[in-house]
Amino acid sequence: MALKLRLTRMGSKKRPFYRLVAINSETRRDGRPLEFLGHYNPMVEPVELKIDMEKVQKWIDRGACPSDTVKALLKKNS
Repeated sequence: MALKLRLTRMGSKKRPFYRLVAINSETRRDGRPLEFLGHYNPMVEPVELKIDMEKVQKWIDRGACPSDTVKALLKKNS
């Protein structure tokens, strides 16, 4: 099973809100995740970004591969 760390979209039309999740790579974008790892809200000023780095590191150690956007957010968070 290939694992990914990626964003799933929440919120209403034109008001996006994203959750950072660990999920099987074959699952659709808004499918059931294995675990919630944090959230990202680009619509507020300043941008709201909360990531549980311990959980993220646990999933990376298990072989999960972060998407390009998640890599950028992790770099921004640390």
